[in-house]
Amino acid sequence: MSVYKVSITTNKMKKNQLDQSRYDIILQPGKKIYFASDMHLGLHPFDKNKEREKVVVRWLDEIKNDAQELFLLGDIFDFWYEYKKVVSRGFTRFLGKLAELSDHGVKIHYFTGNHDVWVFDYLPKEIGIIIHRKPLRVLINGLHFFLGHGDGLGPKDHGYKLLKKIFNSTFLQFLFSRLHPNFAYMIGHTWSRHSRLSKGLKSSFKGEDKEYLIVFSRQMLQKEHFDYFIFGHRHIAMDIKLNEKSHYINLGEWIKSSNYAVFDGFTVALLFFSSQ
Repeated sequence: MSVYKVSITTNKMKKNQLDQSRYDIILQPGKKIYFASDMHLGLHPFDKNKEREKVVVRWLDEIKNDAQELFLLGDIFDFWYEYKKVVSRGFTRFLGKLAELSDHGVKIHYFTGNHDVWVFDYLPKEIGIIIHRKPLRVLINGLHFFLGHGDGLGPKDHGYKLLKKIFNSTFLQFLFSRLHPNFAYMIGHTWSRHSRLSKGLKSSFKGEDKEYLIVFSRQMLQKEHFDYFIFGHRHIAMDIKLNEKSHYINLGEWIKSSNYAVFDGFTVALLFFSSQ
């Protein structure tokens, strides 16, 4: 059984754009909760994408029978934009497998990231995916989770936070939609490729006091208890103990590696999927 419990949002939380909704899950016997992020399907060079997509599909097929809910924590696509009458080319196997899981009874949650912020109503209507645009509090079997992609959280990074506001502008989205899809996708893929290549495909750990999502998690713990903070965005698989009861987990990526996390009703394990 899964239900939403909505609490009042404080002015401070509105400023930080954190969702005060709480999503409750009671895990059924033999079932698990899965988490993954940063697959960047469609990433340049395009000729390598089909094989990487097949790896993701094999993983989804492997978890299909014991997954109760699946949380995809952003940047699943390297670029995604929806037109009302145009469907993005590619990702056939991946979207088909998600539809199969959804039809199989798996509830799928999709958090928009900085590369796929423009997911609108196509995936919810066609597949039944639940879209989240802000971090979400989740209670699973009595344990408190804080889930999100991770972009724009924590101190600093003011330039990106301004860029995120621009990307979420409905007026600018309207103007972008007026572009021909071929031209719009050329712009999107070019921007995405330059963004990823300028930062490198693999991130390096900066230290706990400089990793802004770890800093953010510790700040949150001063106000509210969470057993697990789970994010993507950093492209580094991490499981860091914040105190005696709380963990920070980053889900890594699927560009060079294939990391995911699973909750069995008691603990969260950060794992690597081998497609061999």
